[in-house]
Amino acid sequence: MRHLLDKIETRQRLVSETAEQLREQIALLSEQLAAAEHTLERLEITRATVLELADEDGLPPPEPLPPGYHEILAAIEQAREGLRAKDVCEALGTGTEPRHTEGTRAKLKRLVNRGLLTEPEPGLFTLPRPAPSAPDTTPT
Repeated sequence: MRHLLDKIETRQRLVSETAEQLREQIALLSEQLAAAEHTLERLEITRATVLELADEDGLPPPEPLPPGYHEILAAIEQAREGLRAKDVCEALGTGTEPRHTEGTRAKLKRLVNRGLLTEPEPGLFTLPRPAPSAPDTTPT
């Protein structure tokens, strides 16, 4: 009988340790979820503000991007340097066969036409760099 009680105690300790690890993971995930929800809220407010300002200036609202374009922009944003179509395909895990790279290249060109990307040299795509601000020439 003592042998069974020892086995039960051992199992209790293991399950208790597992439960504690799960509680720690839940706490970490809860923090990450709260941070993600906060960021989402800020982005929604920013988007609404931009749309309001555009409306005040009489600008038409921007057309939403079709599926797949946000992922391309995110891949280029994560890269330190510009990316080529094949690099984007590899980053997205879509395959690097010519049909994939040519489809991606067409999307990249559309993003250039919308002003969301630049093509500083043929086939190399980057995010637009902000224009350098002019030096302040106001007298002090």
